[in-house]
Amino acid sequence: MYLRGVPHMVSKMKVAVIMGSDSDFPVVRGAVQILKAFGVEYDVHIISAHRSPEKAEKFSSNARKNGYGVLICAAGKAAHLAGVMAAYTALPVIGIPIKSSMMDGLDSLLSTVQMPKGIPVATVAVDGAANAALLAIQMLALKDEALYEKLVRYKAEMVEEIEEKDIKIQTEAAMI
Repeated sequence: MYLRGVPHMVSKMKVAVIMGSDSDFPVVRGAVQILKAFGVEYDVHIISAHRSPEKAEKFSSNARKNGYGVLICAAGKAAHLAGVMAAYTALPVIGIPIKSSMMDGLDSLLSTVQMPKGIPVATVAVDGAANAALLAIQMLALKDEALYEKLVRYKAEMVEEIEEKDIKIQTEAAMI
């Protein structure tokens, strides 16, 4: 469904997609696929808020200088990654709480969304990688007209898809 007939153009700013563990990648893959479909340059890293805090600080502190416009941070369980990254940058940070074996992801959600005043983290649904990527793209599109136009087309394609499904289900229901 992604952007039929829209030319591939790359945004001027990159998105950092960071996860606390390689086990988060099956979820994070959804964000990467959308960033790629929109032609947004991205880098993917494993940085742990707890096991490599110095790396988290260095990466986040230098993110803007290194060409990033938004950081997407995915973590499960204690899920402090997005907050740690947000503490060291003024760039927007989007947290993806990852569903873990504990509390069906509620622990990750609460750890990501409950940030202290002054350290905002935009938080999407548990395992909501696609929406994290779309939110990052919307942020970048504030200053990138080509990217904004891709978002408009993407939303129009969603409307078309729903219309097609509506017609199909009406036809199927009439045959009952």
